[in-house]
Amino acid sequence: MRINIAIDGPAGTGKSTIAKRVSSELGIKYMDTGAMYRGIAYALLRKGIDVNEHEKVLAALPETSISVEYGETGQYIVYEGENINAYLRTPETTKASSDVAVIPEVRAKLVAIQQETAKRYDIVMDGRDIGTVVLPDAPLKIFMTASPRVRAERRYLELKNAGKEADIDVLEKEIAARDKTDSTRAASPLKQAEDAVLLDTTSMGIEEVVAAVMKLVKERFEI
Repeated sequence: MRINIAIDGPAGTGKSTIAKRVSSELGIKYMDTGAMYRGIAYALLRKGIDVNEHEKVLAALPETSISVEYGETGQYIVYEGENINAYLRTPETTKASSDVAVIPEVRAKLVAIQQETAKRYDIVMDGRDIGTVVLPDAPLKIFMTASPRVRAERRYLELKNAGKEADIDVLEKEIAARDKTDSTRAASPLKQAEDAVLLDTTSMGIEEVVAAVMKLVKERFEI
């Protein structure tokens, strides 16, 4: 049985941080599916495509390809031979990624890559629809959540540590808007899989969350 672990949840819950830690402790691959949507969004923006014009997105999609590669620092997204990780978390790319994520054809293109990867490797994936759509048969599914305010505070500290200015109240509003977009979209909306374990990280530190997830992993896979 492949060790396929699906971690879902809204933005800012720490999914990527926890998934990376767990994959490292287990010595298996990690796939940040959100980075894939950011990557395809960035690629479309670089082509000059307005991501809100779906017909133009669909026309450009067949010739717009990204790949997921792994190096010493972990996963990175490649577009036209270039590592584009440095451009994935700009405000423009962040907004565009949420916009393209509602397009079924975009999701189908990236989900196919994700599913094929999971067949080849033991892997931890995090995103919005891993347990419900991408890996519905994953032996372990976790749905992480936290209050919008706490998620905004985490994002604020992340930006501050990167030397960037931010307003917590604005970030909280943006997170609430992102939650609404993700949970109400027609294509693979954000929701907890029926057999997923709910993990509220509002009052938990990183080490506590890692320990909780690793406990679930050891129980489920008997390792």
